[in-house]
Amino acid sequence: MLELFQYAFMQKAFITGIVIAIACSLLGVFLVLRRYALMGDGIAHIAFGGVATGLLFNLTPFLGALLFSLVGSLGILKIKEKTNLYGDSAIGIVSHAGLGIGIFILSVANGFNVDILSYLFGSILAIRQSEMILSIILAIIVIGVIYLFYNELFSMTFDENSSKTFGIKTSLLNTLLILLTALTIVSSMRVVGLMLASSLIILPASSALQLKLSFRNTLIASVGIAVLSVVLGLCLAYWFDFAVSGTIVLLNAVFFLFIQIVKMSFRLYSGVLSVSNND
Repeated sequence: MLELFQYAFMQKAFITGIVIAIACSLLGVFLVLRRYALMGDGIAHIAFGGVATGLLFNLTPFLGALLFSLVGSLGILKIKEKTNLYGDSAIGIVSHAGLGIGIFILSVANGFNVDILSYLFGSILAIRQSEMILSIILAIIVIGVIYLFYNELFSMTFDENSSKTFGIKTSLLNTLLILLTALTIVSSMRVVGLMLASSLIILPASSALQLKLSFRNTLIASVGIAVLSVVLGLCLAYWFDFAVSGTIVLLNAVFFLFIQIVKMSFRLYSGVLSVSNND
């Protein structure tokens, strides 16, 4: 186990993966409860257009993905506010436009290459020092925002209309939450890739919500599940030569199924115990 940490690339992979898992899992609880779970998928599709644009014009793909994601996420909010469309429809319109741009650019640039595949499916073992530092800064920002606006975000998550009557600036918080999600998705594309980036937002949060804990403890549980999946995923990928991104995502799915099985077993046991007591 300790030999993993002898290599600089593994050290950077663990640090980057853990801080990205923290940021994704915290935001995920708010997004899942607000039925914005597909926002991660939408932003990932938009970012794909930015990556393709960056590669076409010899720019940094990260900056292209970031610019597209920030503009696209704001576009989703504006479409939702200015039209009668539901949130998932607004996400679909903008995300598929971004995806279309990416595919069109790739056709002009003669298709896929190694660079684009690393952004689509992740390349955590090739994380650079600058990307690791950026991920740490992002996680600190996410934790700081949630800490500073915890009460407002909690209120808005469960009843946005009542929050408005209490003077909470829900529009500003919505914008802040979506922009943070965009930043997190773009940062996580090197960990699990754009194709699987939203999995770190949806799966740990969904698993934690099944535990029926208090809201604060749900946030903690979501972080714990996400971090555990990244740590175990990296270890298994190193020992058995698995694909890192796929292993991390599959572990998250296994944790979700495990929680469901435990809950089902507990209900069956409680039912049998109740029947035996009645007899």
